[in-house]
Amino acid sequence: MGHRRTVAALATACCLTGAVLSAAAAPAAAAPKDVTLTVLGTSDVHGHALDWDYYKDKPYSDAAGNSVGLAQVSTVVDQVRRENPNTLLVDDGDVIQGTPLDSYYATVEPITKTGATHPMAAAMNQMGYVAGAVGNHEFNYGVDYLGAYRKQLNFPLLAANVTDHRTGAPAFEPYVIRTVKPARGGKPVHVGFLGLTTPGSAIWDKPRVADRLDFTGVLESAKHWVPRVRAAGADVVVVLAHSGIETSSSYGDALPWPENDMRQVAEQVPGIDAILSGHTHLNNPEVDVTNKQTGRTVVISQPGLWGERVSRFDLKLQLVRGHYQVADASSSLLNPASAAPDPKVVAATRTQHTTTVSYVNSVIGQSTADMPAGPCRWSDCAALDFINQVQTETVRRALTGDDANLPVLSAAAPFNRDGGITAGDVTVRDIAGIYEFDNTLLGIRLTGAQVKAYLEKSAEYFKQVSGTGPYPADDVTNAPTTDSPNGTPDYLYDVLSGVTYDIDIAKAPGSRIENLSYDGKPITDDQQFVLAINNYRQSGGGNFPGVTTAPVVYDQQVAIRESLIDWVQQAGTIDPAQFSADDWKLVANGQPVQITG
Repeated sequence: MGHRRTVAALATACCLTGAVLSAAAAPAAAAPKDVTLTVLGTSDVHGHALDWDYYKDKPYSDAAGNSVGLAQVSTVVDQVRRENPNTLLVDDGDVIQGTPLDSYYATVEPITKTGATHPMAAAMNQMGYVAGAVGNHEFNYGVDYLGAYRKQLNFPLLAANVTDHRTGAPAFEPYVIRTVKPARGGKPVHVGFLGLTTPGSAIWDKPRVADRLDFTGVLESAKHWVPRVRAAGADVVVVLAHSGIETSSSYGDALPWPENDMRQVAEQVPGIDAILSGHTHLNNPEVDVTNKQTGRTVVISQPGLWGERVSRFDLKLQLVRGHYQVADASSSLLNPASAAPDPKVVAATRTQHTTTVSYVNSVIGQSTADMPAGPCRWSDCAALDFINQVQTETVRRALTGDDANLPVLSAAAPFNRDGGITAGDVTVRDIAGIYEFDNTLLGIRLTGAQVKAYLEKSAEYFKQVSGTGPYPADDVTNAPTTDSPNGTPDYLYDVLSGVTYDIDIAKAPGSRIENLSYDGKPITDDQQFVLAINNYRQSGGGNFPGVTTAPVVYDQQVAIRESLIDWVQQAGTIDPAQFSADDWKLVANGQPVQITG
């Protein structure tokens, strides 16, 4: 439903930034002084140009009947544009990482070397986006790669809270103002879009952004820039924020600003009319927040992920003393599942899609047994044992000096519960299905006490129980925590190889790890280990204790997924019997817990 606004005069500005967008003429539908502006927003598309599951090699499907991809989103956008020509399309970030389509053009045939158009740029240019925020995953392939992608877009990427480390100048355009000529005639409307990104990239992609980019908090940056957007002539201010609504952080106190902070921005920064939120992958049709200084309502919407939903903001404007004021605003989520794919978007990405499908289906070896990833959330499994085996071997081979004599442990997370490897042919797609992120491998030195603390943090993933079950998996996993109030995601749960241990989930978090042993003997607090770990975790992702300050003994920038592919190609066969072991188990008061899956 809509929310009546208190209107107030705005200052007239002398200049505008950005290009002019003119809507097509249409029959008059309201009084000349009234205009309805519609803003459509996507977020966390993560490489889904088409409604296709590259891991299953077939059209995407889930139990909820969702579709994914920009092709069907485009059809919905065109429908709204026909309904209201005064419509602008924007994006909230995390576009160029997430599917093999993205990773192929970043690692196999990178656009920085070939000069080819990125498939997501091709799709979004076809759809007529007018602005986009920078997401944290935009930095995954480095600043130069992001720069090459950015140049291919027909619209600006915005991030007001990112500056050049050397000069202190904005590294991206902080905002852009688009001019809409009302379809029925009348005074043009100036719409300001301010971009903000979660500052966590300073941690998660530290090797790629350190000494090149600096990040500040979204609240602090909004306070600085919103008045400037207004002063530049914006009648309407919409914030594109790659940051969640409710305040939380997965990096603890490693940075002075929270990861997700949009409610505070809406409450504390006057002059904002609407916020497109993202990053947390939640569906929030409309969240209304009252600004503490003005008493006005700020409407926030978040459209989930992958193009499953589109946020729609309808802003009713009134012309008061020569200036437009937002008199009423509402938001909702549109579902593209029933829409046909836009043939123009399909055509724009067809070559890249076909190339990617061919690549991910190439056979690289064989497996002697099935290795599903789903059970890895609650039981020791061969899929994670395989990842840990390769990581352990890679780090162990490279260690020198005294470190070469230390035991090597390895940490891996169940990134994709739908992934896995089946007996028979192993393809690139199978490997990408169990390791979907483009992480690199490091080795760090930890003490026995730090290893136990690490496992205690990981064990927060489980909900506390009173008995041994049986329990459905969802009744035991993904526990809410201070860092993850909406439930701990699977990628923040690590299992360790090289040691044996029990996780007693009848006990409170922080006191769950029992019988922690190495080589059949209890681990002592001062015992020394090397832990093979991915760059996201080592840089602070998940706020695991001890890892960011631990000595780094291995860092050759080896991409973990590529090392898995290379291992299979060289070995020819994956035989879980050669490396899979029951290193850990869930217990309740010392007795095994039964999980029904």
